[in-house]
Amino acid sequence: MSGINKIIEKILSGKSDNNINFDDFRKFILHFGFKERIKGSHHIYTKSGVIEIIIIQPKGSSAKGYQVKQVRNLFLKYNLLSHG
Repeated sequence: MSGINKIIEKILSGKSDNNINFDDFRKFILHFGFKERIKGSHHIYTKSGVIEIIIIQPKGSSAKGYQVKQVRNLFLKYNLLSHG
């Protein structure tokens, strides 16, 4: 299984939202075609056809658990996982 597939599986499982590496979280979002803009510690993602804007920031080297959950729900809402 490739690295990105492991990241996707870990994020989608919902079992370890508080233990997702921030760089892996960024790779996950970028893999699905989002554009990234960085302003300070805020990483801002947009994508054509997606109304919501994703804004995440690290907690040390990890992603914030509630943000992982929000992004997962957004991906499910827009059925983005089938377009990766």
